[in-house]
Amino acid sequence: MTLSKGPKGKYAWTATVGEKGQIVIPKQAREIFNIKPGDTLLILGDEKRGLAIPPQAQFDKLRGMIFGGGEEQ
Repeated sequence: MTLSKGPKGKYAWTATVGEKGQIVIPKQAREIFNIKPGDTLLILGDEKRGLAIPPQAQFDKLRGMIFGGGEEQ
């Protein structure tokens, strides 16, 4: 179910968390982002800003931006 559609290419959906912490990605979102069974998703978290699930093609770029290019903290 689409919660809202903003400017072109911008979407928002709702998902319910099940007892095991699982969520179902809405069908429309899976179709738009070509998410198939068995795909791996990267879930990023920031305690102040929330969660994000970026496209798979952005994994390395985002990881570098968030974690400083792989340097250990």
